[in-house]
Amino acid sequence: MHLDPLAILTAFGLIFLAELPDKTMFASLAMGTRMRPLYVWFGTSSAFVVHVAIAVGAGSLIGMLPDWIVKLVSAVLFAFGAFVLLRSGGGDDEDDADTKTVTGFWPVYTTAFMAVFISEFGDLTQITTANLAATNGTWSTAIGAAVALMSVSALALLAGRFIAKRVPLRTVQRIGGLCMLGLALWSVIEIFVG
Repeated sequence: MHLDPLAILTAFGLIFLAELPDKTMFASLAMGTRMRPLYVWFGTSSAFVVHVAIAVGAGSLIGMLPDWIVKLVSAVLFAFGAFVLLRSGGGDDEDDADTKTVTGFWPVYTTAFMAVFISEFGDLTQITTANLAATNGTWSTAIGAAVALMSVSALALLAGRFIAKRVPLRTVQRIGGLCMLGLALWSVIEIFVG
């Protein structure tokens, strides 16, 4: 196994920049305000590692899946996330202390893993990783891409905790729910125009 530092940096830079404005960053941010951030990060990071392995090991399989199916499943998951966040917003007379959050390692981990795993399948960063692996070496690309994706998730979760400490949880949940609803609608629109 030969590691090329330039290939690692190239993969990190390209994937990091491509993932910053991505829907998964916003989904991580929303999950981090409602769930334990470290558990969310473990879930999202695991999903990203699996995606990198798929992209590096079998990049050609991505193109074989119907794009509309991936987008439809992603839309359903985002819509479900929006429903959960908006429903838990409750009335204005409730205390923030009464707001329920998803707890426990496995429920949070599983939720974060599945949200990222399905929504990122066939995503630009996965396709870019597959392309980089073909030209820059598999291990170097895998390391650079995985670290970039996990870094963006960590940044989103830190931002989510920062926001949650300064803005009432109910407001954050409503905004997060509206963002997730927007992502669900965007995924559906991509089916028809993408």
